[in-house]
Amino acid sequence: MVWLFVAQLATLALILAIAYRPLGDYLARVFTSQKDLRVERGVYRMIGVDPASEQSWPAYLRGVLAFSVVGILIVYGLQRLQEFLPYALGLPAVPEGLAFNTAISFVTNTNWQSYSPEATMGYTVQLAGLAVQNFVSAAVGIAVAVALVRGFARRSSGTIGNFWVDLLRATVRVLLPLSVIAAVVLIAGGTIQNVAGFHDVTTLTGATQSIPGGPVASQEAIKLLGTNGGGFFNVNSAHPFENPTAWTNLVEIVLMLLIPFSLPRAFGTMVGDRRQGYAILATMGVLFLGSLAAMTAFELSSGSMEGKEQAFGTLGSTLFTTTSTLTSTGAVNSMLDSYSPLGGMMAMINMMLGEVAPGGVGAGLYGMLVIAVIAVFIAGLMVGRTPEYLGKKLGPREIKLASLYILTTPTLVLVGTGLSFAVPAIRADVEKTSIFNPGLHGFSEVLYAFTSAANNNGSAFAGLTANTPWLNAALGTAMFLGRFLPIVFVLALAGSLAGQAKIPATAGTLPTHRPQFVGLLVGTVLLVSALTYFPVLALGPLAEGLQ
Repeated sequence: MVWLFVAQLATLALILAIAYRPLGDYLARVFTSQKDLRVERGVYRMIGVDPASEQSWPAYLRGVLAFSVVGILIVYGLQRLQEFLPYALGLPAVPEGLAFNTAISFVTNTNWQSYSPEATMGYTVQLAGLAVQNFVSAAVGIAVAVALVRGFARRSSGTIGNFWVDLLRATVRVLLPLSVIAAVVLIAGGTIQNVAGFHDVTTLTGATQSIPGGPVASQEAIKLLGTNGGGFFNVNSAHPFENPTAWTNLVEIVLMLLIPFSLPRAFGTMVGDRRQGYAILATMGVLFLGSLAAMTAFELSSGSMEGKEQAFGTLGSTLFTTTSTLTSTGAVNSMLDSYSPLGGMMAMINMMLGEVAPGGVGAGLYGMLVIAVIAVFIAGLMVGRTPEYLGKKLGPREIKLASLYILTTPTLVLVGTGLSFAVPAIRADVEKTSIFNPGLHGFSEVLYAFTSAANNNGSAFAGLTANTPWLNAALGTAMFLGRFLPIVFVLALAGSLAGQAKIPATAGTLPTHRPQFVGLLVGTVLLVSALTYFPVLALGPLAEGLQ
């Protein structure tokens, strides 16, 4: 098993290394090209967008918010009208609270599912609502990341691009083609692909039940490339229909990492210094390997196979879990609630780092760039020099925006968790109806839920019953604010940077492409997270692990 794990890790690194340059350069060309595809021109005419016109950051933000709010309303409406839709499989309308939570979940690229998908959603809702958002919500993240990169790359500009152009190109030129290729690969690996029908399966009790089938391979490819969690079956990528072999398990890990690890190359190309992309990539890689080593050590020391698929083993499970919680995917191939206390804590920490190693599609890159701004500011304080990054001065406005970005998610996590236990009525309801395991582990289950929601991850400690009025509302709010408040600060930062002239480097300029900066960036990520989350971790998984 150890040698198999080493072989898997080496194969994963080789595939990502091979894809890094061509895919990264392709991404850069997609968002710098002046040519539009015929299908794109048709969409522009239909929605009344001039692709040649550029937007200021407030206009770009209005596009992001308008598109996302409309998406929430559409997905909510489809769920509420499900019983009247074709291919509803006889399922009733989704209740209001759950529909609210699910609509926000998929539009924010979270895909938190506090329900059993195959028993709750028919084909029309799954495909017209949820699968569509797996594409376009990921495309929104890519668009925002590209806008921030333009902020660094442009000089004295009042614009950062056109949201509608970026959205459509990310969907049509990146996510759609890759998802088709990935779906074919998964089918070749044994993942089923069917349009309709029922599968008769025998349960452990010997009784026969009908399980609704669906276009599983396509949805699996879409969700992984867009770094979304969720799935048609309730056990996600532990289900043999979605992830049948150790080979498909590796394919799914590759899909989760492919775009996030290639975006630094696009960043370096667009700012005119590919060494900057290598520095960001190295930082992501160091954090990824460190997290994987820690989680694997904790799970191997526990010796427990509880909650893990025999086909993947402990090592295949920890590699998948590290990948999914560091990429804001939320997909799982093992039961995180059954991990050792410290192993489960590592899954939490992966999200608490800001999911920047390499993070979600687009969101990981813009998160890391914001942390780079903080790191350069800290370095500037040490030497008494005005901080500069990529030829742009980082003044009070830029640092305030970066600081607000850093503080948003922890605030949502800590306030949501605190309210769940501090307000007597809410606490009584949560402890009575939601927490399967009382005590320290129950606290960890709630903490994990708010960490996952606010970071738009979507994975869960399954011992928590989240389909309750409080958790549907609170987690839905955390997902919405955790997605769009940071985007507000990122786009404001992009606009501020784009409006500056480029400052030539001098002897006193901090080199941001060398190993020293990579170390500074890794240290900043760890320090900010440790100072923020250590007290609450001490109340849950750390205390449980010390018992």
